[in-house]
Amino acid sequence: MSDYDLIVLGGGSGGLATAQRAAEYGARVVVIECARLGGTCVNMGCVPKKVMWNAAQLAHAFDDASHYGFKFTRQGHDWSVLKRGRDAYVARLNDIYRRNLERHSIDWICSRGSFIGPNEIATDNGETYQAPYILIATGGYPTVPEISGAELGITSDGFFELEQLPERVAVIGSGYVAVELAGVLNALGSDVVQFLRYDLLLRAFEEMLGQHLMTHISGSGIELITQAVPKGVHVERELVLTTEDKRVFKGFDCLLWAIGRSPSTGGINLETTGVQTDAEGYVAVDGYQNTNVEGIYAVGDVTGRAQLTPVAIAAGRRLADRVFDGQDEKRLSYDNIPTVIFSHPPVGTVGLSEAQAREEYSNEAVRTYISEFVPLYNALTKIKPKTAMKLITVGDEERVVGCHVIGPGADEMLQGFAVAISMGASKSDLDDTVAIHPTSAEELVTMR
Repeated sequence: MSDYDLIVLGGGSGGLATAQRAAEYGARVVVIECARLGGTCVNMGCVPKKVMWNAAQLAHAFDDASHYGFKFTRQGHDWSVLKRGRDAYVARLNDIYRRNLERHSIDWICSRGSFIGPNEIATDNGETYQAPYILIATGGYPTVPEISGAELGITSDGFFELEQLPERVAVIGSGYVAVELAGVLNALGSDVVQFLRYDLLLRAFEEMLGQHLMTHISGSGIELITQAVPKGVHVERELVLTTEDKRVFKGFDCLLWAIGRSPSTGGINLETTGVQTDAEGYVAVDGYQNTNVEGIYAVGDVTGRAQLTPVAIAAGRRLADRVFDGQDEKRLSYDNIPTVIFSHPPVGTVGLSEAQAREEYSNEAVRTYISEFVPLYNALTKIKPKTAMKLITVGDEERVVGCHVIGPGADEMLQGFAVAISMGASKSDLDDTVAIHPTSAEELVTMR
């Protein structure tokens, strides 16, 4: 048996960030992770997704180039070249994470770990480890529906394993993973049909964003099927999807489930600790990442709270500050967390939606500002997609509590505005800021 100050279950973003910060304070730390270091983000999420999005953006740029005087045609795309380059980059990141652990004198046990008590972990290799503090950072995995033939489809994990571009793809889902992967596949040459359970994309976000993205996606050539609840999948030479309302959709060589994610808590023997989970299996934590059991904490996707890599990192570092450096009040505020959906075009959002603002404040206190325009980039292109922006303010001082953008550059412009909103900026603060012209971002400081 080996003793440590901190055992981290999971080698993803949140677990590694916590481990390294704790080690910087002198804690003896072990990370138990059987898969590649970096978790979902590095291996099957943010990083490889953004590489694929970059490729898709290039495809769109090639299509627009003739309107700017370039005389060439697209000669197709070699998926295998892109995959090799992407996978090699991810492998380099895995090695960087390994070397970071070594530099911090953190042990890495490449094995599965599970609780055998509140302060003790056993691994598949037969070893046991004890520590007064244990962090659950096991992340999540893509959800697959419990319907007939579901195993015939793939998830986002399977998307990154594809050796070639599918010809005709059914993407099931309306959230950010669904729209991101559907957009990449469409841009690189797949015939994509996207199935929505309801009538709108991105239902968890500001409604304006989903409405505009519906227009953009339909205009890009993706077919949207609404009110489609999957009932089963079978093979008739190719994949066939049936829905609860008895519709039948045929001719797919790939079906991709993007209907959400589930917490990876099933295999860690939580019941031996008394740690509470919710109905979906997420580990329940308070504002300081404490579970109901003293000395056991959780960060990241396994908690179900703001499932974003920077959130897991920030929460983990603050937890280490508190536990190992005596910063008793250090914790992450989950308010005003910015996020970006890498759709085509990208979506950036921070703060409250209009519906949330009206629920939290009185209708009279809420005022919105909206701008829609064709960005300058599209002045010369044949297709004229609109960028849309929305500011949500409350009170007589018109404090900005929500900022939502869909259009080219939304991913990069949002970070600065997120800082302003986190600092309590008012509409007059934005109005008093000199605009940068000509940009799309200037619209956020010139709205009337």
